Formats: sequence, C-alpha cells, structure tokens
Amino acid sequence: MTIRVLAAGDHFVLNRLLTDALRREVPGEVDIRELTLPWPVEPFGRVGEVDEASDVEDELIEALRGVEVCVTQMAPLTERVLSASPGLRLFCVSRGGPVNANLEAATRAGVAVTYAPGRNAVATAEHTLAMLLAATRRIPQTNADLTGGVWRGDYYMYDNVGPELDDSTVGLVGYGAIGRRVARMLTGFGATVLTHDPYVDVPGRVDLGELLERSRFVSLHARATPETTGMIGAAEIASMPAGSVLVNCARGALLDYDALCDALDSGHLFGAALDVFPEEPIPPGSRLLTTANLVMTPHLAGASKETAMKAASIVAGDVARYVRGEPLAHCANPALTSP
Repeated sequence: MTIRVLAAGDHFVLNRLLTDALRREVPGEVDIRELTLPWPVEPFGRVGEVDEASDVEDELIEALRGVEVCVTQMAPLTERVLSASPGLRLFCVSRGGPVNANLEAATRAGVAVTYAPGRNAVATAEHTLAMLLAATRRIPQTNADLTGGVWRGDYYMYDNVGPELDDSTVGLVGYGAIGRRVARMLTGFGATVLTHDPYVDVPGRVDLGELLERSRFVSLHARATPETTGMIGAAEIASMPAGSVLVNCARGALLDYDALCDALDSGHLFGAALDVFPEEPIPPGSRLLTTANLVMTPHLAGASKETAMKAASIVAGDVARYVRGEPLAHCANPALTSP
C-alpha cells in the first residue's frame, strides 16, 4: 500500500531533509509531493486562528489534495485548511510545539498532530551560553569598535568589566531539556546553579524570589503560559544583585522589556542578552534598538544543522509509527495517539 505524504518544508527544515528521513524511516512505498514555504526569508505570523505560521493557506490546501500525511515546520493547520482536506489524517510539526496547528479543530476532524520535542535543545543551550558570555565580556560592542577603527582602553577599567562564571551563582528559570543542558555546561565553568521550575524536583531548586536574589546571572528557559507571562518584571529585576546579567532565549512573553531597558539604562543590570522579543521583527523605534549593553540575535538560538536534521528524523519516526499502526510517540492531541 502506498501512502501519500506532503513534505511542506522551508529554508531551514529543508524538503530534502524531510524526504530523506521519510524514505529512511517509513516502511513500504511513500509517494511524496513537496511544497516549499518561505520561512525564514519571510517571517512567520498569525494565520487564521493559529500563531507562528507561514501565510500559505491557499497553497497548502491545493498541495494537500489527496494527501493523508503532512510533515512540516511552519504550515498553518487552520479550520479552513482542515475543512478543505478531508483525506488528511496525520499532521507532523517538526518543532518543539505545534503552535501553528489548531488542535481542537484537528481533533474534531480526526487528524492527529505530532511535534518534535527536544529537537533544538542542544543548539539553544549552546546559544544561551554564548549569549551569556557575549553580554558579560562585551564582545559585540568591542568588536564593533575595533572594526570601526577605534581602540577603547576604557573597557579594561574596573567599573566596565563584568564578572566571571567561575564561582558565580547562575539561576535558571525553567529546567526542561534546554535548562538541563545549560546547567551541565555551567557546571563545567565552575558555576553554582540554582533552578526554579514548579514541575521538576531537582537539587538546587528554589523559589523564584530566592533565585533572583542570589543569582549573578539569570537565564530564562520556561514555556510561555498564562502563569509565566510577564513573570520577570520591574520588581523581579530590581531584586537581582546590582551588576548582574539577564538572558532570555526562551519566549518574549516571559519578560517585561521596558523594565529590562530601564534596568540597563540605570546601570542596575550590567548587561542582558535576548534572542526573543515581544514583537518579531523588532519594530522601528523600539527602545531595544538604542539601549546600551544589550546583545541581541534574531530568534535563532535553535538554529543548527543538527536541529534541522533531528526535526526531520523525529517527525519521520511518527509517520513510520502511523504506517505500522503503532501509537504515536509525540502526539499533541492524545485522543488520537493511534490511527
């Protein structure tokens, strides 16, 4: 029996990676058609009722005609797409969470939705550490000065240098797959690690207030939920030690960015590093573009070749389980864990 699959890849999780993984993992004949989405050349956004998706509903509906399985990263699984795709039974999202899929509508339509947990854990952990060091050592600023022909000796003045990781306390807010890897790396630097995560009981776990008061460095790794939205605001930043460093490579919703800029402007924070923002791309005129001692990257902490390859392999694994009639490993609507 031949199964028809749509590989709706993009310029990161390439169709080549998806099709290679499908042919390697899935038993039997697989008829693969391809649709290339414009991300990240074109930013994702809200499409219909789903978030962080490429605006390709029309193209997707056309490509899904006669298709039973779709593997993608950014395609929007909306009510409109579902209504137009009665033969669809499995929608595999090759990212850490299926935010671009309407799970309620998919469940009503009998479409199982899977995702790829942990695909970018290593890349994001490594990027987090790089950002922490870049902010503490003023690497982007000093590089910009040097390439501009300016040698600034004042960076060596006592009040302008940052702390060392060795023998410092680092607080991790969130202790999932990424937080655990960051902790392991920090231990190698000689740091003491504190964690705050109400869902994980590990040595070094403390409440948020204690973590902020004791930590010279704080890195955010929590998911964005109604409970965590805005969890780090002006009061929380003020409770951090003077001269500390704050890093956010998780989700923009966790942090009050105006309060962060205030703390950098006042000198309460030595530095900060951000990979995620309340609005992406950052709009012109944002304070983030002019605040000093702030290191930023455009939401690419999880970007590595290995992340893309792992993403393709994880979703192909669930397509193989579907074909074999086995329970799905990473199903987001558990009522449909098996075909």
